Amino acid sequence: MDDFSYKQQCLKGLLSERKLDAILLTRVSSFAWATCGGASYVGLTTSDGVASLLITSNERYLLTNNIEAQRLEQEEVLAAQGWKFIVEPWYATGKSLTRLIKDLRAGSDNSIPGMEDLSVSMTRLRNRLTEKEGELFRQLGKLCAQAFETVMRTIEPGQTERQIAACLSKETELRGVQPVAIMVAADERIFSYRHPLPTNKILKNYIMVILCGRKNGLICSMSRLIHFGKLSTELKDKMNAVAQIDAAIIANTRPGKMIGDVFSIAVQAYANAGWPDEWQSHHQGGSAGYEPREFVAIPGMKESILNGQVYAWNPSIKGVKSEDTILVGKEGNEILTEMPVWPKLRIDFDGHVYLRPAIMEI
Repeated sequence: MDDFSYKQQCLKGLLSERKLDAILLTRVSSFAWATCGGASYVGLTTSDGVASLLITSNERYLLTNNIEAQRLEQEEVLAAQGWKFIVEPWYATGKSLTRLIKDLRAGSDNSIPGMEDLSVSMTRLRNRLTEKEGELFRQLGKLCAQAFETVMRTIEPGQTERQIAACLSKETELRGVQPVAIMVAADERIFSYRHPLPTNKILKNYIMVILCGRKNGLICSMSRLIHFGKLSTELKDKMNAVAQIDAAIIANTRPGKMIGDVFSIAVQAYANAGWPDEWQSHHQGGSAGYEPREFVAIPGMKESILNGQVYAWNPSIKGVKSEDTILVGKEGNEILTEMPVWPKLRIDFDGHVYLRPAIMEI
């Protein structure tokens, strides 16, 4: 069965399971999942698109306005998938949806009054990646790593955070990857902010760069750090500690375990590394897919880890961070955003060696 047919089958199964007559998908991520990569957004970071999908037991509709219809039909090739286009004027939308769902019991991937909230159910569906989606993730991870490597080679003191962000945005776009999030912090800002939006601050010695890149609707994440000049013992010790935590998390992200179980292991790993409270300062990441994080791990989360899923963990200690995107396989986990030329830390955990990114010294 091809991916599109499989996803339609999943949606029909959800209709039956929840005893619904219709499902409305408005989120960009759900639209991309259901159409196998279709882009319903205009702004790169918007959550809800300019087109929605309505699925019933015997019809599938694409609702949009007259501005977007031609692009969705011709460039996204969605008419060929069998979606029945319902096009309204940009200045008067909504009447068709009201008509189509009149007297129907409907659910949505968003919190919409009068509809059953299916947001968690849709997250679970998006989270069950197919073999083809896994291969697309491999390609995406390589492209992000290549863009990162190209930019990191050019970074030097005197550049501003915004200049570095602009270079990374250019390199990702040139590879057909959309930079849905780029964060850059120089020097003391790395110690102050876990989500550092780029500013005009000039780099002196130490830089952290973060990327979330999207292609075919899928999103992977990665972070790297560069230090110009000799690293302090404090930074070396912190990076080694966060790498140990990351290795423990990756080692335990295996089929059959719960995300909450891995979170508990992460908390213990922070304590073992000598930083027992640091996990409270930032989330630890979680499963990835058509959102940067489909599920952000929290204590006690009862979501099963499945073979073929993708995870982006991001443990951090003030001033350092370790983040890559991994694919969960039957025999082991694969680092999708690996940078072969980047310096690595060898971490021994439970009888296995895990290579985690070090701070590059220049």
